Amino acid sequence: MTSAQKIAEMEHEMSITQKNKATMGHLCLLKARLAKLKREIIDQAAKAAGGGSGEGFDVNKSGDARVGLIGFPSVGKSTLLTKLTGVFSKIAAYEFTTLTCIPGVIKYKGAKIQLLDLPGIIEGAKDGKGKGRQVIGVARTCSLILILIDATKPLIHKRIVEKELEGYGIRLNKKSPNITIKKKDKGGVSVTTVVPLTKIDEDTVKSICHEYKLSNVDVIFGDDYDEDELIDAIEANRIYIPCIYALNKIDQLSVEELDLFDRVPHYVPICAELEWNLDELVERMWKYLDLIRIYTKPKGLQPDYNAPVVIPRSRRSIEQFCGKLHKQLIKEFKHALVWGKSVRHAPQKVGKDHILEDEDVVQIIKKVKQQQLITQLYSCLLYTSDAADERSSVDLGGRRIIKKKNN
Repeated sequence: MTSAQKIAEMEHEMSITQKNKATMGHLCLLKARLAKLKREIIDQAAKAAGGGSGEGFDVNKSGDARVGLIGFPSVGKSTLLTKLTGVFSKIAAYEFTTLTCIPGVIKYKGAKIQLLDLPGIIEGAKDGKGKGRQVIGVARTCSLILILIDATKPLIHKRIVEKELEGYGIRLNKKSPNITIKKKDKGGVSVTTVVPLTKIDEDTVKSICHEYKLSNVDVIFGDDYDEDELIDAIEANRIYIPCIYALNKIDQLSVEELDLFDRVPHYVPICAELEWNLDELVERMWKYLDLIRIYTKPKGLQPDYNAPVVIPRSRRSIEQFCGKLHKQLIKEFKHALVWGKSVRHAPQKVGKDHILEDEDVVQIIKKVKQQQLITQLYSCLLYTSDAADERSSVDLGGRRIIKKKNN
């Protein structure tokens, strides 16, 4: 029996098993075995592809962030790419018009956001149907996923796309669970909780750990989590990506139908063909990417407001900002002068641990290298007017430079 057949059999067993306290332990074990089988399939697919995404899907990352455009065939992805970036993508009335990954760039607030038009995915994409694995493999590299939904089709399509992405280890609009798993030499499985666990009991935690052959571990829960989040923490290969649901073709909906979609979280109504509400979509993308702009100021010059350095809000210290400019810059870093919301007065001298805010102005001050300082001092001494036999010296870091005028 192949791994795909085993997965199908387990999913069928889970679907017909009643959920209650008596069966909860059995269901949790099935989920753990299912996660292990899915991991094996993902690893085999990556090994077969030689580490690549496949022909037509190897697109180099460019810009300040990457957004993946995902959805069923013929929902308007190519039209949206053309309207937002100006890049032509073949548009037709039949399905699977786009067969490869087509990139474009959105320029917004000084940032360059790479938008990828990916081929349509169908149910079973995570198992390899319709180039599904290549599409989802590219999605794992994105900073944001934009799921395009046809307003004239059943909303169940949204859940199908989510299921395919989750089956390949992508978690949408979720945070990594605060669960720490520490291996030890002996003592069995011990469970420590910060808050009471209401979604899973201690026996189930131990059963899942034993399924993964974790016989001696400390499991520390930082919050109230369920068995799925515990399995994700043990697997440690999940990708957590923010997601926006763009409801396309709203020109074909009534006002009453549009009001019903307002209940869907993370949703933006648009019409790509008529360019309705595209400004709000781009603004929402900027918000979900959570980027900030930092302006550089060369010494003696005005700040360059036309070319900001765009960095994630989660990586906005001075040290990380220097790494964005050049990886060697932090080695020459002395201090920085900052103007903006992150300081109390302008300019303020700060160190490498200072946290920046959006639209701060930064000037980096480098260290003067010792050899440069020695050269400067030696040059000064050569041009000093001294007495004929007078000796001059200067002490610098334990080294003495001596000049003697020749007779």
